Amino acid sequence: MVAPNRVPPISITPPHADDVKARDGLDLAVYLELKNVIHHYLLNKIDVGKLSGAPDDRTRSQIFAAVQEVVSHLKAPFSESETERLSLEILEEVFGLGPLEPLLQDPKVSDILVNGAKLVYVERAGILEETKVVFKDDAHLMYTINKIISAVGRRVDESSPMVDARLSDGSRVHVILPPLAIDGPHLSIRRFARMPMTEEDLLANQTLTPRMLAFLKTAVSAGLNIVISGGTGAGKTTLLNVLSGYISPKERIVTIEDSAELQLKQRHVVRLECRPPNSEGKCGVQARQLVINSLRMRPNRIIVGEVRGEETFDMLQAMNTGHEGSLTTVHANSPRDTLARMEAMAMMANLQLSEKAIRKQIASAVTLVLQVARLRDGTRHLTHITEITGMEGEVITLQDLFVYEKGIFSAMGIRPKFAERLRANGITLPADLFETTSRRWG
Repeated sequence: MVAPNRVPPISITPPHADDVKARDGLDLAVYLELKNVIHHYLLNKIDVGKLSGAPDDRTRSQIFAAVQEVVSHLKAPFSESETERLSLEILEEVFGLGPLEPLLQDPKVSDILVNGAKLVYVERAGILEETKVVFKDDAHLMYTINKIISAVGRRVDESSPMVDARLSDGSRVHVILPPLAIDGPHLSIRRFARMPMTEEDLLANQTLTPRMLAFLKTAVSAGLNIVISGGTGAGKTTLLNVLSGYISPKERIVTIEDSAELQLKQRHVVRLECRPPNSEGKCGVQARQLVINSLRMRPNRIIVGEVRGEETFDMLQAMNTGHEGSLTTVHANSPRDTLARMEAMAMMANLQLSEKAIRKQIASAVTLVLQVARLRDGTRHLTHITEITGMEGEVITLQDLFVYEKGIFSAMGIRPKFAERLRANGITLPADLFETTSRRWG
């Protein structure tokens, strides 16, 4: 425990002390230097390792008082507000992630992108914006990176300059260092909401219409195989999370992800996660191995967070052999592009199958393709609900059931081919669900 009144006074003369004040407050370079010196002083005087695990309010308040005591002995013209700010930021260096801590506490920030020590961007509501957050130098940034990576049992250095990791709150972290990154260390943090988005949120955000949502509820509960496609940050995982909520709690679900992001609410869920190779390039476990292994675990449904390679073929095999209602996502720009990408990835399995044979696998396995997109204004929309209807010659045939174009959601007036299959299983789609309609939001 720390006794603030026992912290010995110290005297620090900041560089260019006569020019400490700037028109908009303390000079930035001087301020960062002071913060760095005080931080290192505290690390030498306080056993932070014993406190940083789960500091309670009393511990934090004592450390905060100790910091203020140290700051009060500086030979620098601090105002009361600057003393408070400096003390809080040093507290964040000790217990949190330093300059990034305010961004991590902001629930509106979905991505934090650190392009070297002096340039930090965030994404709020789908829009990228530059922040005023800076690190003192690359060493300060590397201190923060190592604090993040070491907490999850990983390491990153010149011999292993790239790393992907997952934080305890589910956030994804990617780091790439020089010499691969030319302008210094780069850090990317993809954050996920503490409370996952719900169907009400999708409707409120105008991602889709109530009619589209009602259709998707029926499709998932009826056990149709669904692929969600879209670009980076389009909302594929968010939509997958919502759709997974319509799976019956009586079914056994196995999820397979590169980095665990899904937040399923059912109790009977087995969560599997890939493992990257170690520093020697060994002991890695890839998605394909997990998909094959999952078939031995007696799942009713398999959910693959995203197919990126040869595991696509095994996912199609699972969909075709008794695991109806499985879901996955894929990076693609349109439903047709989704099929082409899945075909290319399935062929990575190198099983010497023809293109036509792969296409037959896709056509028989996948029932619906859901295309999501993020527009320039940051909004996300479900732009296509497309049915795979079969094969004509060597071409997979598609038909759009719902589309979003120029701010308008439209039902195309086409009754899906699988409606007869559902009726045979006692599920009847409402007659007016697919009537031609248009709805403009706003």
